[in-house]
Amino acid sequence: MSAQPLRIIFMGTPDFAAATLQALIDGPDEVVAVVTQPDRAKGRGKKLTPPPVKLLAEGADIPVLQPTKIKTEEFRNGLLTYRPNLFVVCAYGRILPKSLLELAPLGCINVHGSLLPFYRGAAPIQWAIIKGEQDTGVTIIQMNAGMDTGDILLKAAMKIEPGETAGSLFAKLAELGSVTLLKAIKGLKEGTLIPVPQDNSLATLAPMLKKDDGLIDWQKDAKEIECLIRGLDPWPTAFCFLDGGRLRLFNPEVVYRESDAPPGTVLQADKRGILIACGNNCLLIKEIQPQGKKRMPAESFLCGHPIAAGTLLLQSN
Repeated sequence: MSAQPLRIIFMGTPDFAAATLQALIDGPDEVVAVVTQPDRAKGRGKKLTPPPVKLLAEGADIPVLQPTKIKTEEFRNGLLTYRPNLFVVCAYGRILPKSLLELAPLGCINVHGSLLPFYRGAAPIQWAIIKGEQDTGVTIIQMNAGMDTGDILLKAAMKIEPGETAGSLFAKLAELGSVTLLKAIKGLKEGTLIPVPQDNSLATLAPMLKKDDGLIDWQKDAKEIECLIRGLDPWPTAFCFLDGGRLRLFNPEVVYRESDAPPGTVLQADKRGILIACGNNCLLIKEIQPQGKKRMPAESFLCGHPIAAGTLLLQSN
């Protein structure tokens, strides 16, 4: 099998997965089909929007499957018609049943955006930033029936830079994941990879994020809030309330200065940004998005909407 290009079925959905699919398309093996989530209604007009992986696959003339159910015999038999040697899964968004995991001779391998067993789950990149980690990476695993619990085939680590957001880290890990995946596939074909079981005692979770997870508790330490804001940028975003409207916050900077003002109090608002008292130290916010408006520098907002020192940023409207 190693002398022939593999026949790969790819399963993924968002931009992070699209980068991995592009690497496979450009690589030595053949992507014979792509499985992705159904088109979703988005925006104010609720227009059906295809996932990024679908757009890429269609542009490369690769057959696209968008099943609403993946545990049916009909779907399994349909995959068999492509005669796959290997499944590659990256941010598909569903747990695969055993009937699919065992469908290809080389099984299913997954590209995961963390250094497993840390941050198993749907949002590993965001949670690594939220929790203040200094390092992260990607892991290629041989999938089993659990949630990111399969044996490790290959890892690649990288630093989380100061000021890194989930959005900027996504892009870096997508590139690192693509390179690492191709190395892992080469190792599978050559029989040089040695699967290593995960240490389950070290496992941590990275559950799917919800919009309400972005509500800021100003009683917390400024550094903890700074990590939350960066980890939720660009989605679902961290927020508080001002004048009855939701105020999304971006580009934070910890200011190591104590204040006697209640947490959430605006200490000053000028061209540098909005300085806010926290449970410990202060936080300077340099970009904001008022409700119904676009994201903008705080300075631009303050030109038309000054915020007086002593204003309290609320946790509800």
